[in-house]
Amino acid sequence: MIRMEIYGVSFDLVGKTPIVLLKMVDGNKFLPIWIGHPEAAAILMKMQEAPVPRPMTHDLVADIVQRLGGEVVSIAVTDLKDSTFYASITVRQNGDEIEIDSRPSDAIAIAIRLDAPIFVADKVMEESAVEFEGEEVSEEEMVAQFKQFLETVSPEEFALGADEGEEGEEGEEGEEGEDETLS
Repeated sequence: MIRMEIYGVSFDLVGKTPIVLLKMVDGNKFLPIWIGHPEAAAILMKMQEAPVPRPMTHDLVADIVQRLGGEVVSIAVTDLKDSTFYASITVRQNGDEIEIDSRPSDAIAIAIRLDAPIFVADKVMEESAVEFEGEEVSEEEMVAQFKQFLETVSPEEFALGADEGEEGEEGEEGEEGEDETLS
């Protein structure tokens, strides 16, 4: 497992679909995951510390875990199958650890609320990570390079790794079993 951090949330310029971008804590590799608008809003609102009049679903889940004496130990993007990312949330309660199946966007939205570490399986990184190579690059340059990459790649090319050495994926399982993928 590779330790990651939330780099930001952006939008696919072609389909206007939100993308959460995870970055290696110790490296120049990024993992883009296409997500739904509500999950993007939930992640962005917490990143920006935007006040909400009532708890959002992810706030509610975090509160329930804590009030029941649990702790979110970590979340992990564990697999990639048929253009769908899979994740799990590890919760510790009374000394026992429980793995809970989750969509990556929901797991990330909960992790950011509880300051839980985010991990990605090595295999997923090998298949889907995008690496920006070269000399030390400023954060602004990296964002510009990534935006340029998003402007030029189609979802199909991204899924197939059309650019030599750059492979990626385009979606995660959506609500009620629907895939959140670009069309």
